Amino acid sequence: MVFPSFLTFFLLLFSLHGLAFASKTGRYSSLFSFGDSISDTGNLLLSGDNPFIGIANPPYGQTFFKKPTGRCSDGRLIVDFFAEALGLPFLPPYLSKSKSKKDFRKGMNFAVAGATALSYSYFESRGMGLLWTNKSLSVQLEWFQQFLPSLCHPGTDCKRYLKNSLFLVGEIGGNDFNYPLLQARSLHEARTYVPDVIKAITEAVSVLIRLGAKTLVVPGNFPTGCSTLYLTVFQTNNKDEYEPSTGCLIRFNEFASYYNSKLQDGIQALRKRFPKATIIYADNYNMSMRFVETPTLFGFPKERVLFACCGGGGPYNFDITKTCGSPRVKACTYPAQYADWDGLHLTEAAYEFIAKAMLNGEFMHPPIKLGVAA
Repeated sequence: MVFPSFLTFFLLLFSLHGLAFASKTGRYSSLFSFGDSISDTGNLLLSGDNPFIGIANPPYGQTFFKKPTGRCSDGRLIVDFFAEALGLPFLPPYLSKSKSKKDFRKGMNFAVAGATALSYSYFESRGMGLLWTNKSLSVQLEWFQQFLPSLCHPGTDCKRYLKNSLFLVGEIGGNDFNYPLLQARSLHEARTYVPDVIKAITEAVSVLIRLGAKTLVVPGNFPTGCSTLYLTVFQTNNKDEYEPSTGCLIRFNEFASYYNSKLQDGIQALRKRFPKATIIYADNYNMSMRFVETPTLFGFPKERVLFACCGGGGPYNFDITKTCGSPRVKACTYPAQYADWDGLHLTEAAYEFIAKAMLNGEFMHPPIKLGVAA
């Protein structure tokens, strides 16, 4: 088994110390999450949109929860590590029928795996009906607004409550491009969606701020050119299409970088509109590229960094006809040695590294402040 270097181990210990301090300060009394499969803690399964989806089956959840929970990973997600660091319980999915309203006082998760920033009708009008769910960002925002009166009294009480809450708005937007690209639409067409995706995200953020939110984290997209799914579906014999140092597909990483630059422009415009709010851009792209560029520093063997831990075979251990959670598809023995879990999502080990980097201010613009609230 490969372990991080001593320096990395030391830094992780320092990170854990910092996270323990953060939970004691109590700056944020609640945590709310919106997004897609990167953040979903069970809403897709509870929605019934796709009851046959593999995340309902082992080996999903095997590392931490020891059973499937609706999370698209072997264990905890970024949002789970945020909750732990803040001394809060894991966020229950909004569609949890067994939860009473008081259980949501410390936070709630509205994210739905497969969700898009744009509405379902947007894609239907373009001839794309093959979406996992119609629970887009606007639907998730409606859920939040409908439930808010049960969490606080309208007016001053809600303003105070939301001021002391932390909002994770995403990652969301990746599926807005995954759906068309995986349905043989061109990158040129996907590029035309970018302004609408940015508008949907920034409008949702502005609604939350007007309701009283003061601190919001808006993550960018991951390097899709390094995704096992993309590397498999768009595999080519043309070596010029791959980054020599990483083996990632250049055109998809360039597209992700373009989208992220436009998202940052949108966030900057929001900051001018709402100067009293703190809107933080989380650089998922560069945080994740560290695994590909220097995998051994994180305990990921170089020869496996682009391979899925749980998959049905093939050059990258991903087969779209035999995905993780399907019968006879097994996971690797040591998921902590892999960054990629199932071809599209990361392992708990990778999410933990990302969450710790975010919470310590690394690749966060501006760095998140976890001191005592003013």
